[in-house]
Amino acid sequence: MKLGARILKTGIAIVLALYLSQLFHSPSPVFAAIAAIFAIQPTIYRSYLTIVEQIQGNIIGALLAVILVLLLGNHFIVIGLAAIIVIIINLKLKLENTIGLSLVTLISIMETQSGSFIQFAGIRFSTIMIGVFSAFIVNLVFIPPKYENKLYFKIVGTTEEIIKWIRLSTRHDYDHQLLKTDIKKLKEEIQTMDQFYKMYKEERGYFSKKNLEKSRKLVIYRQLNLTAKKALDTLKRLHRFENELLHLPEDFKQSIQEQVDSLIYHHEQVLLRFIGKIPTPPPYHEENVYLNKKELFDYFFTHQSESADHNNPHLFHTMQIIASVIDYAEQVEHLDTLITSFHSYHKNEVSIEEESQE
Repeated sequence: MKLGARILKTGIAIVLALYLSQLFHSPSPVFAAIAAIFAIQPTIYRSYLTIVEQIQGNIIGALLAVILVLLLGNHFIVIGLAAIIVIIINLKLKLENTIGLSLVTLISIMETQSGSFIQFAGIRFSTIMIGVFSAFIVNLVFIPPKYENKLYFKIVGTTEEIIKWIRLSTRHDYDHQLLKTDIKKLKEEIQTMDQFYKMYKEERGYFSKKNLEKSRKLVIYRQLNLTAKKALDTLKRLHRFENELLHLPEDFKQSIQEQVDSLIYHHEQVLLRFIGKIPTPPPYHEENVYLNKKELFDYFFTHQSESADHNNPHLFHTMQIIASVIDYAEQVEHLDTLITSFHSYHKNEVSIEEESQE
């Protein structure tokens, strides 16, 4: 089991919150620690948004607690009513993420039994805000994970797995049940890719040149994700309509295998070209890596004309395979164009560190 950055950040934020609470002589440092747990975030940008929202949510919880205690007291029924009102207000203001901490603030203030209530409420509110700011400081200081690296390696790992299965599927050399299980896993990997993309998109740069480069990279990463999804869709079609593929004429099957082999080879080359492992433009002629759409269409129409029953579902299923392959090819070609354009503006500026993919 790996000790992730967020786990470490949470621990450090709790320690800092407790230390600062002790430094300011807070009577209840545990509330600062709880607030720090709620406020920790995976990116600096999310941390900034969180602290703004948490301040608003805590103010709502604190003000409502003070008003209701002064008007109705702190009976447990009043506390329950106050909690309902806090939740409704946060939902109305679209501060759903702050509901938990708002309730902590509310209950911690309304639990008072005696003494100067206003002073007590101010101390509790300040203690909780110490925890929120502690988490924000940790998010700023602690080196955030490099989501570009995570995103790239997740894309490469997932794409390579899909390509491996596509290559085996066109040769009918695989375990049917194992592929079915792996397709489910690959769907989850695609979802993780989308999450990493969002994290990378939220990262903020400090230099305009880097921001411009990142804007172009975001377009490429979005296309990398989309191309991987189209590859998975092609794999699912090959798997679902395996029987139709098996019953195609031999020359048609051979054409599909050769064209798909060229397509996935092209996809692999484009991935390597993005990080500079293959120069752009490549030092050799690459025409043979492009999918020959006309050849696939010609074979399909010939197969259709030779079929005795033009309403045979077999034809429609074959058409879905061909359409999926062509759609996948167009996404790879578009990705190729984007990467070629990117390298014309940013030569040797893609830096992906060799690190764990997890």
